[in-house]
Amino acid sequence: MQSLFERLRPKPKQEPATGEAALIVGLGNPGREYAQTRHNIGFQIVSRLAEKHGLAFSRMQNEALVATGRIGNVRVVLAKPQTWMNDSGRAVGPLARFYKVELTRLLIVYDDLDRPSGSLRLRSEGGHGGHNGMRSIIARLGTQEFARLRVGIGRPPGRMDPAAYVLQPFARDEEIVMDTARDRAVEAIERFLAEGIMTAMNKFNTRMDNQAGAG
Repeated sequence: MQSLFERLRPKPKQEPATGEAALIVGLGNPGREYAQTRHNIGFQIVSRLAEKHGLAFSRMQNEALVATGRIGNVRVVLAKPQTWMNDSGRAVGPLARFYKVELTRLLIVYDDLDRPSGSLRLRSEGGHGGHNGMRSIIARLGTQEFARLRVGIGRPPGRMDPAAYVLQPFARDEEIVMDTARDRAVEAIERFLAEGIMTAMNKFNTRMDNQAGAG
């Protein structure tokens, strides 16, 4: 039986064609009490992307809230896994299989404790970096060769437990920075959809880091 990795393996030297489905996944925790927390920045960004393009998260599929439609010429599936953050792969793997998504057309959006609040970083592949949602997705897909957009949420103050910190909402002054970051993230995703991850990285990573003062 053909493995999931083989089915999702990107075609060599191929940037995405507009006829292929793209899967954009924002990570977070389900439930109203978590909606505005730092850990849910992925949910917040894909929700803003959907709103901008008139798409609605109108159904559950494979343990995820899903919105489908088109952004520009690209057929898209936007997803917010409802499995709890640590089991995100349980939704992402089946969605990728169902929509026959190539790895070059998969993008995961999630929070990053190791980047300053509001800074963004696109990568074409990489490890989980200690993020349990990404750990789950990599395990389910059997590969780390897919794009990701990391959104800085800053480090917890003093000796505060990171697990408690990520479940807090942004402070009022941070929220101003994060709202701008959400808009920039939407633009970066649109560029990924239209022109692929390398073009998006070349256009956004330097600008984002310079604007946010990130290293």
